Amino acid sequence: MQKISNWCLLALVCMPFFTVAQEADDQMISRIREEGFRHSQISFIAHHITDVSGSRLTNSPGFRRAATWIIGALQSWGLEHAGLEAWGPFGYGWSVEKTYAAMKAPYYSPLIAYPAPWSGSTRGLVSAPVLMVDRLDSAYIMENANSIRGAIVMVKSQDTLLHQTFKPAGFRYSDSALSRLGDSHMITPMMFQMFIPEIVKENRQEKLLVQAGAAALLEMSREQGDGAVFVDGFAGYDPRYHTNLTKLILEKEDYLKLERILQGGLEVKLDLDIDTKLYDQDLQGHNLIAEIPGTDPSLKSEVVMLGGHLDSWQSATGATDNGAGCIVMMEAVRILKALGVKPKRTIRLALWDGEEQGLLGSFQYVKKHFGDPRDMNLKPEQANISAYFNLDNGTGKIRGIYTQGNEAVVPVFTRWLEPFRDLGASTVTLHNTGSTDHLSFDAIGIPGFQFIQDPIDYETRTHHSNMDTYDHLMIADLQQAAVIVAAFVYNSAMQKEKLPRKPLPEPRKFIFDQLFP
Repeated sequence: MQKISNWCLLALVCMPFFTVAQEADDQMISRIREEGFRHSQISFIAHHITDVSGSRLTNSPGFRRAATWIIGALQSWGLEHAGLEAWGPFGYGWSVEKTYAAMKAPYYSPLIAYPAPWSGSTRGLVSAPVLMVDRLDSAYIMENANSIRGAIVMVKSQDTLLHQTFKPAGFRYSDSALSRLGDSHMITPMMFQMFIPEIVKENRQEKLLVQAGAAALLEMSREQGDGAVFVDGFAGYDPRYHTNLTKLILEKEDYLKLERILQGGLEVKLDLDIDTKLYDQDLQGHNLIAEIPGTDPSLKSEVVMLGGHLDSWQSATGATDNGAGCIVMMEAVRILKALGVKPKRTIRLALWDGEEQGLLGSFQYVKKHFGDPRDMNLKPEQANISAYFNLDNGTGKIRGIYTQGNEAVVPVFTRWLEPFRDLGASTVTLHNTGSTDHLSFDAIGIPGFQFIQDPIDYETRTHHSNMDTYDHLMIADLQQAAVIVAAFVYNSAMQKEKLPRKPLPEPRKFIFDQLFP
């Protein structure tokens, strides 16, 4: 008989342990699936975050309504330390109290229009002519103040045609598309160098319009949406950039109709009754934090984080952006609590605000707890975070995960996804995805990951639009996503070591840090 090598002997001795551990993990994954699919609370959570709470603009009443309900729900499930955590100065809260917009002449026609975020009010019903201009800059406004006074201003569009598309509004990734997946939603510093000065210039023009006495400013929805209006905004929450100008974003078809009538030589008059409210009592931003405490004496100080952004835009109820991510993350921790999981590491849920204004909530949280990417002087808590998992690309089911170039986690995540191949989730890519809250963690050297999701109609119809409502949520997809997230969080909290890290990045300004001068 040949001698048994030390390695083989060790393997034989440890085999029962590994077998038992694998069986335990397999059993837990089965239990997670059972709870997530047979006892799902996705619809219940989604209804309260969207239908009941309304839109959730940062620092708005809707955000606080949602946060109050979520804190109560998390506490009822047994999570600890559930509450709001201030992260620093944000700016004004804001809400829409009334919107009425219609063409009065040459004939009556209601308009599909929404106030831009932080827009001012008309202070009652205003009936005014529409003034269409070829350009709108500071020089023009100052030279033509007399004609602008009392008028509703619109700028002649550069593109006067609707462009038909024969592609479906919503779709799922094919296996071949997943295999070719590259970097997505990546914003570069050069883009901001071009973009931010334009925003600052527009803000200066809007202040001049107020001084000139303009009744309102009309803006065309940036996309053709067959009834969808894409409504967002930028610097108005900042007291330095706030104006009292009434600014309406019109459906593209309505905007082009007004333009054609004016070009034909007829006068156009609109009736507007816009009532908005500004909130300046508390200018601080707030994240929502809750925990399942760890139980292992040597590991409970380490943390596995999961989250998404709770804030939304105001023209709808923020169902897919990013109610969906918050719903999934809440359901994931509910599943773990329902199963009585006693994690070795602490599990921390974070629902961010200010994401739509530049990842403000998550980045300020990272600066407060872990360090600033500008100097990379790390705080002690940075070493204790195993991973942060994020979801923020709509309602589609999870198809895999971006690893942000972290080669060492590829075999780990490939193994963790194996039980979910039958659910369509198997892709692990080294590629990056940007523009959402995991970047705040990645910038400070913490493993931060965003899951790959089926696009559905996120980019084409619901993202930042008035169509972003409960009815565009795909409940079965969100159930699948919650099960996978719960499994990833469980595995991260229970394994012997923290997830491997990339080398620390060099000190540099975070891409979304202090966007406005």
